[in-house]
Amino acid sequence: MVEEGPVEAVTGEQGELFPDESAPDELVGYRGPAACQIAGITYRQLDYWARTGLVAPTIRSAHGSGSQRLYSFKDILVLKVVKRLLDTGVSLQNIRVAVDHLRRRGVRDLARITLFSDGTTVYECTSPEEIVDLLQGGQGVFGIAVSGAMQEINGTIHEFPAERADGAVVEPVAEDELTARRKARNAG
Repeated sequence: MVEEGPVEAVTGEQGELFPDESAPDELVGYRGPAACQIAGITYRQLDYWARTGLVAPTIRSAHGSGSQRLYSFKDILVLKVVKRLLDTGVSLQNIRVAVDHLRRRGVRDLARITLFSDGTTVYECTSPEEIVDLLQGGQGVFGIAVSGAMQEINGTIHEFPAERADGAVVEPVAEDELTARRKARNAG
């Protein structure tokens, strides 16, 4: 397993990943049902992971009956990664270790990480040399490109209602040409 020391979280990095400002800012959040649809998980999974601290909402947590959690873009990205790891057979215990590592990363670092696993252990890979080293042991591994999950989420997240924790209005994002064509094709 690749071991590293603590990594300092870098704030405000989404601007570099999304120069057109298509990713929401840190106050824009998505309620549970939208987060579930975007990440491809059930509400029961979302609720359990929030209650056990695996992936808790960073914008607003639930406080009593009727309150709504708000999940950030990064939260939804981590939810999607957890779902993919579960789908490939990684234990929830090992996923917790991987998520703890991802939490210490800034968003810029997340886009460069690929996670690998032999079904038991989760490895981080940030360069081709590390991939070679992992495969020399003879274990079959799979990879999850976190940047691919980010692109998937970024492509669909704007279709869901968002709200700001400070109560301000969330400005709608202008559709790009591809999104407009997809909507037109699906509608007609």
